[in-house]
Amino acid sequence: MTLTFDEFKYGWANGLDEEVARQLYDEFHVAASGVPIFQAAVANLNPFSETKVDFKAANRGPILLISGEKDQTVPHAMTYAAYRRHKKNSGVTEFVELPGRGHSLVIDNGWEQVARTALDFVHKYA
Repeated sequence: MTLTFDEFKYGWANGLDEEVARQLYDEFHVAASGVPIFQAAVANLNPFSETKVDFKAANRGPILLISGEKDQTVPHAMTYAAYRRHKKNSGVTEFVELPGRGHSLVIDNGWEQVARTALDFVHKYA
């Protein structure tokens, strides 16, 4: 499946201006299988889903969930719901929401903020 520029802008680059969104679309967008998206969408209905998460795993490492405030593809409510489920585990779980950021937060011009947030987390628990 492939996305039109308007679909990409809405789902991935909604926190960016038109010019930056177009640059990201031209550089990073490629057609890809939609199977992982559909697997994730029905994971709660399929007990054998490849995307099923064991929230009770006793030996899991620290988890950092990073959300973009303007993300329309994986909005705050979804990421924060995952955080609340992981938080019940005895392992370290942290949540960070980056203001003004959309779903493209690891490929757009603010990626350094995401990298710094992740590196700080890694150094804290390494």
